[in-house]
Amino acid sequence: MCDEFTEAEAAAALESASADRGGISRRQFAAMSAAAAMVACAKPSDGKTPALTESTVRIQTPDGMADAFFVHPARGKRPAVIIWPDIGGLREAFYLMGRRLAAAGYAVLVVNQYYRNAPAPVLNSFAEWRTPEGQAKLAPMIAGVTAAGVARDAAAFVAWLDTQTAVNTRKGVGSQGYCMGGPFAVRTAAAAPGRVRAVGSFHGGGLVGTAADSPVQLLGQSQASYLIAIAQGDDARAPGDKDALRTAADAAKRPAEIEVYPANHGWCVADSPVYDAAQAERAWVRLLALYTSL
Repeated sequence: MCDEFTEAEAAAALESASADRGGISRRQFAAMSAAAAMVACAKPSDGKTPALTESTVRIQTPDGMADAFFVHPARGKRPAVIIWPDIGGLREAFYLMGRRLAAAGYAVLVVNQYYRNAPAPVLNSFAEWRTPEGQAKLAPMIAGVTAAGVARDAAAFVAWLDTQTAVNTRKGVGSQGYCMGGPFAVRTAAAAPGRVRAVGSFHGGGLVGTAADSPVQLLGQSQASYLIAIAQGDDARAPGDKDALRTAADAAKRPAEIEVYPANHGWCVADSPVYDAAQAERAWVRLLALYTSL
């Protein structure tokens, strides 16, 4: 999860690049380009990319009514995927991500992990999280997202997806998460082991611990294959985590691709100050390869 260390990395990245293009950094330039490319990918302009249907939906969970963004090809039944956003929550960067994945042939549910407190968007951009006001706004919401609550939510989301005509229930469900959403993606696999067959965690925080409900301890309670992409700074601070995850995956006999990427925490999300277009695209390609197992 984003903390004082990852915030320092983001600040350093902004400072080092701030003068490159008249105050607009290369990474900001790349983020804008990536966002535009994602929008283009969601349009059926080439005769091959499917037309998409999208809506804001409300899903009953044991803890209340959750709002989420649901996007899928307009025709046919597709494998379902749940996207868990980073600490900034469901916002435009994740709408774009959902559309891009839907255009690749999936029925995608991008969830608001803060629904117990407020509908999305809670913040409009990741930059708002880096302000005192944004952190004060999110602090009680972050505290309200518990491991047990995520498991309840995940089971409800999977059950809801299985009732949708756009979802091919003969295929497995995918789950992917970013930053604080990384461990949530793993918890989803444990909450619905009969349905979730593929999990992607990107610069996920808190994956390794000794508690029984730590994500690393849950791999054996799942039937999923894993892609765990670790930020270089996170690895530097906890170099044993990748080994603990490998040991747990091997013990659970779960296929797992575990790699440290040469990029900072947050590199996959287009509005992050440390967004890295090249490494984000490499992670995206590996994600799509993972989802062929659904």
